[in-house]
Amino acid sequence: MADATATPVSGYVAPGFEPVLEAFEANFAGDEEQGAGFALRIGGETLVDIHGGWADRQKDRVWAEDTIVPIYSASKGISALVLAMAVENLPAGYETPVADVWPEFAAEGKGEVTIGQMVSHQAGLPGFEKEIDPALWLDPPACAAAIATLPPMWPPGTAHGYHPLTWGYMLNEIVTRITGRTVGALLKEEICGPAGIDFQIGLPEKDEPRVGDMLRPKALAPLGEITPPRRAAFVSKWSSPDRAGRTWREIEIPSANGHGTALAVASLYEAYARGGEIAGGKVLIKRDTLDALTRPRTDGPDLVLPMHTRFGAGIMINSHGKFGPNPETLGHSGWGGSMAIADPARELSAAYVMNRQSASLVGDPRAVRLVEAAYGCL
Repeated sequence: MADATATPVSGYVAPGFEPVLEAFEANFAGDEEQGAGFALRIGGETLVDIHGGWADRQKDRVWAEDTIVPIYSASKGISALVLAMAVENLPAGYETPVADVWPEFAAEGKGEVTIGQMVSHQAGLPGFEKEIDPALWLDPPACAAAIATLPPMWPPGTAHGYHPLTWGYMLNEIVTRITGRTVGALLKEEICGPAGIDFQIGLPEKDEPRVGDMLRPKALAPLGEITPPRRAAFVSKWSSPDRAGRTWREIEIPSANGHGTALAVASLYEAYARGGEIAGGKVLIKRDTLDALTRPRTDGPDLVLPMHTRFGAGIMINSHGKFGPNPETLGHSGWGGSMAIADPARELSAAYVMNRQSASLVGDPRAVRLVEAAYGCL
């Protein structure tokens, strides 16, 4: 077994950004990490790409340049870009009713819910209020069909509450109905494959050996009062699937099971920072589509997360101050600590990934320290 007192850290740090490396190493020195990666890009250039620690729980396998991990809900910011590409094909864009492309969704009075409302967590469908077999989550078409039959837990458009899992099943159904391809297929064929970006939703078996072991958090996230929407979203025994098996990795859950490196995630979030352009120069969406994607659609108390949240069409806006000093920075956190941000004012994108999960809901302190260190170098 590797010497647990000597944490291996590798990668690239541009001159002047040494404090980011120091912050990264301090996370390990404080015994907060097992393995992790952090990447920073500004103006289309990689200034930091570091990784360290161990990819497995026994500390036998060093975290390598190509180690990948699930980033959970930080996947949403990437999936939202894929949806934006599909929405460009619709005359009314995000104001198109979901039922126009997915007629079954109109059940239980949801016929007027727009794509923009659904993707900004206003549809009132944060989870299953009544018991289901958790295995349903592992069958995306069946799960999407079941979500379509649900009555909303609040009148759609009157409030918002974070949809941790259902969001991805609905988004994937919409994208598939519009384009004939799933989110994972579009991501592979149109975005990551051509650009050489190491990120996937729907992980093939050949990449399984590169996946880091995830160490689950030791405490529950602080949700506050357990209301019916919070119970459906997070607390009930059927609110999530079994994430331990191969099936969970290979199916497509655009809200939760994207796998990649920190550099890959930062390279994709760069689209938010650079007018729709990702690393490598590919432009994913038109400027007006990006504006529609990123403009605030909700701003206020969240019925599921115990905080004030502000969402665009699938991307979170920095109302809580966890994504750096610019309140207009865009980003998303993932279960256990992963985080990605994009600051258009500086053409900056950054991503943090790890395999020791914490109980933080948004803005894990390890990630926040790294972002603060990066801004301190500007």
